[in-house]
Amino acid sequence: MTEQEYIRRAEALKQPLYRTAVLYLGSESAAVDAVDEAVYKGFCAYQKLRQPEFFDTWLTRILINVCNTELRRRKRELSMDELPETAQEQFDALPLKEALRRLPKDLREVIVLRYFTGLTLEETARTLDIPRGTVSTRQKKALTLLRLELTDEKEDAV
Repeated sequence: MTEQEYIRRAEALKQPLYRTAVLYLGSESAAVDAVDEAVYKGFCAYQKLRQPEFFDTWLTRILINVCNTELRRRKRELSMDELPETAQEQFDALPLKEALRRLPKDLREVIVLRYFTGLTLEETARTLDIPRGTVSTRQKKALTLLRLELTDEKEDAV
C-alpha cells in the first residue's frame, strides 16, 4: 500500500469512522478528535498492514482502541458541575442513544459496528477479533435488550 492509497482509502472511510466514534463517545467534538487520531495512528503504521483487503476493519479497530482510551481517560477525570443543557445534550438524550449507552460494552460494540457503521457479520467479527457466531449471538441479545428497553420507555410515556 502506498502513502497516496492510504490517504485515499482513509478519506473514504472518515464518515463511517466518525459515526462510530460519535456513538462510542457521545460527543461530536470528541468523535472528530478520535477519528483524526485513529487516521494518524493508521498512517504511522499502514506499512505494517499485511492484508490491504482488511484495511477498513483494521482502521476501525484502531478507532475503537482510541475511543476506549478516551473513555478510560474520562473515568479518571473529576466530574465537573452540571452545565446548562444544550440542544446537543437534548439530542443525545434520545431514547435510542440512551438505550445504546446502557448496553454492556461487548453488545454495544456489535450494534454500533453492524448498524451504524454498516459492517457485515464477517467484518464485525474481524474488527472485534471474535468468532462470527459470537457476533451473531451478541447482536441478537443486544437487539432483544434494546427492544425491551425502548418498549418499556414507550409504555412509560403513555
